[in-house]
Amino acid sequence: MNQIKIGEFISSQRKSKGLTQASLAEKLGITDRAVSKWERGKSLPDASLMLELCEILDITVNELLCGEKINMENQNEKNEQLLLDMAKEAEQKNKIIWTAMWVIMSVSIAGLLVGLALTAFFIPEGVWQLVAIIGLCILFLIPCFYALKLEVSVGHYKCKNCGHEIVPTYSQALNAMHMGTTRYLKCPSCGKRTWCKKVIKK
Repeated sequence: MNQIKIGEFISSQRKSKGLTQASLAEKLGITDRAVSKWERGKSLPDASLMLELCEILDITVNELLCGEKINMENQNEKNEQLLLDMAKEAEQKNKIIWTAMWVIMSVSIAGLLVGLALTAFFIPEGVWQLVAIIGLCILFLIPCFYALKLEVSVGHYKCKNCGHEIVPTYSQALNAMHMGTTRYLKCPSCGKRTWCKKVIKK
């Protein structure tokens, strides 16, 4: 989706209705700064506001997301293009999140190994060395929990038995045995527990 085009469309439709940024913002219960950001292409309206915004501007959601008026002749074509654009955008975001997860895990593992090496080298054997090792392990777990949250937020896990796409809750993924990003999950479709492989895109 072209945020600049959408912003310009919102601006033109607002002006055609004789509304200022402040009056439009008041109708939506938001600040005029938010409207200004939309019109400058800096952000998109929140999904919860889209229907009300479209009603005020007398446009459809499809027209809003396309950034232009759509006639009946090319509506299907525009809808298909919009769905493709949204799919590509979601896929790109998933790739960024997936990369971020692996960066966090790699840096955490490297930090843990360096920390353990320094602890073994500089702290004499005994209670303080043990305390330092436990502390390092706890620090290592914090980014691991966050990385798992990122892992669960993208794509799905595929049931090895029936091929069903599983989207577990954070706690279900956390409590499941795993090998890398393959987790031992119970499939809600067939009811069996299998090693489910992570799939980022369909």
